[in-house]
Amino acid sequence: MKEVIKIGRLRWLHINEPTEEDFDEFENKYHFHQLDIEDCRQINQRPKVDIYDDYYFLILHFPVFDRQNLFVKPRELKVFWGEDFLITVGKTHWIVDNMFKEAKEQEKNGIDFEIGTSDALLYAILEKLMTESVFILRKMGLELELINRELFSGKARRIIERLSITRKNIIAINTMFKPQLRVFNKFESGKVEGYADNMEDYWGNILDYYNKMWDMIEDYGELIEGLSTTFDSMQTNKTNEIMKTLTLISSIILPLTFLTGLYGMNVLLPMEKNGLAFWIIIVTMVIIGGGMAAYFKRRKWL
Repeated sequence: MKEVIKIGRLRWLHINEPTEEDFDEFENKYHFHQLDIEDCRQINQRPKVDIYDDYYFLILHFPVFDRQNLFVKPRELKVFWGEDFLITVGKTHWIVDNMFKEAKEQEKNGIDFEIGTSDALLYAILEKLMTESVFILRKMGLELELINRELFSGKARRIIERLSITRKNIIAINTMFKPQLRVFNKFESGKVEGYADNMEDYWGNILDYYNKMWDMIEDYGELIEGLSTTFDSMQTNKTNEIMKTLTLISSIILPLTFLTGLYGMNVLLPMEKNGLAFWIIIVTMVIIGGGMAAYFKRRKWL
């Protein structure tokens, strides 16, 4: 479905589900490169910015949570960007959808749109996407803080689940953002000039957002590895303590088992006709068990 907003000379086309007619219009009316049109037909394309004489083609990825609000997944932003038009193509981020709806409402109510150039509109879209991405990262940081607090709670299964989910999300965002660094560097370096004057500071602000998020991702990656290592060490130590306790119990029971097994044999044994033999054996077993327990405690094994 194609929707259009006119802002003076600027047109914003928002096409959620492009059809073959839309692709034909891209080729015949706007004369977009065939490879860019082919990229619009497909999903999960690598982030890039293609520079042409009369337009730019931009593909970026931004994180969103799934319906269960657990796992992060990438959402593509595909933009054709010219001097007097901006075209967002495909199932894009919900932020872009909301911005277009707000602009549509303003146009319907006769309210002047504050943005007048394609560069400014692209910057506004990118800034809101960056703000939402920072919010997602901060939410992950809060999750790491909660995991850190629960690390000593003894709820091993819950901690393992939360560690696994958070690590998966960090890896997903890292994979998403890493190839985009060079794309945003092209904006600040001047390779992507745009069409409006004095946009260098704005592109620099977008890069600052991105560098901030990249630093957060690296910090969270180191933190999740540290928490995982600490949790694994705690679980290993707990397992060792359990095995140690079981080994000591087995060591105490072993001579007692030998005595009971010996006097359970159907052969002639000392004191077998003595009426006090049972109690003598019981006392002997208590002395042996108590002595071994005292010895282990003295050696600080218990």
